[in-house]
Amino acid sequence: MADIINISQEVFSCKVFPGDPSPVKKRVMSISNGDVCNLTQFSMCAHNGTHVDAPFHFINNGKSIDQMGLTPFVGKCFVARFNGCVSAQNAASILSAAHACDCAERILIAGNATVTAEAARVFADDHILLLGNESQTVGPEDAPMEVHLILLGAEIVLLEGIVLDGVAEGPYFLSAAPLNLGGCDGAPCRAFLINMFAE
Repeated sequence: MADIINISQEVFSCKVFPGDPSPVKKRVMSISNGDVCNLTQFSMCAHNGTHVDAPFHFINNGKSIDQMGLTPFVGKCFVARFNGCVSAQNAASILSAAHACDCAERILIAGNATVTAEAARVFADDHILLLGNESQTVGPEDAPMEVHLILLGAEIVLLEGIVLDGVAEGPYFLSAAPLNLGGCDGAPCRAFLINMFAE
């Protein structure tokens, strides 16, 4: 049986991008207080924890999350391990490895990696569908706009805040379908990998 690997953060203890509101939960009904059931109300930013960015996040006439369909979020992917700034040459090497196992439409980068604008252009030119990373933003935290504009402008969805500790480099099957939030710039998701290619 194939291994299923959770790569999502728990929501209420998740990492939050500086300045974004944090998730909040409130128990509005409780069996212990005599209510018929337990019922939780919560609020959160669409970009808390493990989440996806749609083009509308940085492009005012770009597609919202509900307009992206499910294809970018579900299918074969390649996990690459990298630390530091991903250069154009690094991006090309990652894509070469991904193409070699027919998993280049979705790229996940494990490690403390920052995608540079030059790398973003390489990914965009290769027409990938999704780029994921462990940080809460795919580009530099202090200046994320340029990288987002390059990738989202090419309608590459971004899967941010994933957890890839202990995940080996190589091919996997990814499921990272977002909540169907009409008109929104992003959405939380429950992302996981299936190791269907292990020998």
